[in-house]
Amino acid sequence: MQNPKCGDGDWFAAGMAAAQPRGTQTLEVSGLTVALPTEKGEIRPVSDVSLRVAPGEIVGIVGESGCGKSMTARAVMGLIPAPGRIIAGSVRLAGREIAGLSEREKRAIRGSEISMIFQEPMSSLNPVMKVGWQVAEALRLHSDCTREEARTRTLAAFREVEIPEPEARLRQYPHQLSGGLRQRVMIAMAMICRPKLLIADEPTTALDVTVEAQILRLLERLREGGTSILLISHNLGVIARVCDRVYVMYAGRILEEAETTVLFDQPLHPYSRGLLRASLSLREGVEPLETIPGGVPNLLRLPAGCGFGPRCACRRSECDAAMPELRVVEAGHRVRCFH
Repeated sequence: MQNPKCGDGDWFAAGMAAAQPRGTQTLEVSGLTVALPTEKGEIRPVSDVSLRVAPGEIVGIVGESGCGKSMTARAVMGLIPAPGRIIAGSVRLAGREIAGLSEREKRAIRGSEISMIFQEPMSSLNPVMKVGWQVAEALRLHSDCTREEARTRTLAAFREVEIPEPEARLRQYPHQLSGGLRQRVMIAMAMICRPKLLIADEPTTALDVTVEAQILRLLERLREGGTSILLISHNLGVIARVCDRVYVMYAGRILEEAETTVLFDQPLHPYSRGLLRASLSLREGVEPLETIPGGVPNLLRLPAGCGFGPRCACRRSECDAAMPELRVVEAGHRVRCFH
């Protein structure tokens, strides 16, 4: 892959996804299945997952911890921990199949065409390197920038993500920054090469509500610039605020897909309804929170039939006999449930 020119730095307004052909989905995942060998047997944290993200769209994936959200993101990025592997399915980025690329080819597109913001920025930033250097090196890896050009572009990126005193922040180490500032640095690093797709894995976890609102505004600005975003979160309030569509995930499978307003107004799967009723961020007044009984199943001992069956108040005999198909209820709304 030939490195692009460095450019002058106004990367929010540059139309980052303008090169995509009209009508092409930024991301198309079809039938994705991931296998992870363990000492007790093989598990499938992602099973037959299909999803799409259109240009300039923010799509959410929600579900409890252990449902496969982050592993789906890692599979798209080509970052499944060894000896895990993709055993079925397709991952296409702007029409190009990327699941079968070599490690060298995957490294070439990470950062330049697809980027990811991980849950904890402190573990993603090198603690002994200044943050300005780390962001500039991400740019130099994928372009022909000189050191001075990369520094200028990094400074512009810091200003765009509203890092105060950006000149001083360039020379600081990660431990000298607050959690919110570290998250902004990660967004600047992820976006500095103008990727087609940004995957944000719990980008507002452990941030106070004020900083959370600022980070969400940044994501909305990125979308306005043409970037497609896949947002992973357990916080339904965050999903409701910024996402166009939502996938509900449980035990490695997609249980429901709908436009955000439709899902929140008319959830069809019992699990989706349970998540909404149990969400503190969506509650008003002092009514007690409802809970979903039980917990996410052990992937080594998944129940027969529907994975959510043991926790479901609507469970019937057919739920124990077979896994329901993900069927279309109406245009844009699919659900994996017999009832």
